Amino acid sequence: MQALGFLGDHLGIAEFSSSTCLPTRRVLERLLRTHVTWLKVHFKPGVKSPSFHWFQIPRFDPCLYRSPVSNHPGWRSIPISTHDHRMRYTERPTTVAGAVLWQRTVGPAPEVTRILPDGCLDLVWDGHRLFVAGPDSTARLHRSRADLWYVALRFSGGAGPALLGVPADEVRDQTPDLGELWPSLEARLLAERVAEDPVATLEAWAVDRAASSEVDPLGPRVLRMAAAGTSVTVIAERLGLSTRHLHRRCLPIFGYGPLRLARVLRLRRAVNESRTGVPLAQVAAGCGYADQAHLSRETRALAGTTPTGLLLEFGSR
Repeated sequence: MQALGFLGDHLGIAEFSSSTCLPTRRVLERLLRTHVTWLKVHFKPGVKSPSFHWFQIPRFDPCLYRSPVSNHPGWRSIPISTHDHRMRYTERPTTVAGAVLWQRTVGPAPEVTRILPDGCLDLVWDGHRLFVAGPDSTARLHRSRADLWYVALRFSGGAGPALLGVPADEVRDQTPDLGELWPSLEARLLAERVAEDPVATLEAWAVDRAASSEVDPLGPRVLRMAAAGTSVTVIAERLGLSTRHLHRRCLPIFGYGPLRLARVLRLRRAVNESRTGVPLAQVAAGCGYADQAHLSRETRALAGTTPTGLLLEFGSR
């Protein structure tokens, strides 16, 4: 319990000092509710006292940060609301390449969230409907009703179109119900199963579909090079394709061509760096923009606001 004591000492919680041992999860959550967003613990079967092998106190933003959650069967991520009921978000990798399972809960009041594009496709359950969130070409404002629990699979690198059987460009900037894309009976049966156990059902579905689906190997290769800032011309040369052919191949995989994908990924890198306090001019230079004005233009084009406005918006959450 030394890690727990260190956490209490660090946060100044008298009841949680290094000389105190609090054995139950209920007490743990109650005492930490106003101090920390989440932490990772290990609960051994039949043992009430958890072991604290690792923890974090991050500032969560579901649009920008992806929290590392171990997929070891003994680990669980415990999301704990902050005092002002900010949304809670966790994610972890699945056994399917390119697929991440994420969960988000909304507080007691409706929320509006700016979602930045990421070149991914999601299969989402919100407690009422099972729908596909296609890749966004620009940021969009998503309105969530109060007290919702989202459970979803996020697919990158072409895994989504392969498993769902839907080209990404056909659902770009759309959120259709799965029943609009699949035969109605098949979609309804899956939705009914997901409603009973969202996490287990979605993950099992992904594993089953991956066994009978083939992901275009071009997707992961383009994604890696685009994320590294490789130019479209060089990507095409390395793949032995013309830039026009590469663009056509990327549409069903990502929803748009490699140039927009690279712009989207570069913007996300820039926003993440700027949130650590790096000056915008330095961020622009480090992420490959011509100058800070170029970064501002790209942020307006893809996020719908200025870099400063975006940081202020995320900082208020």
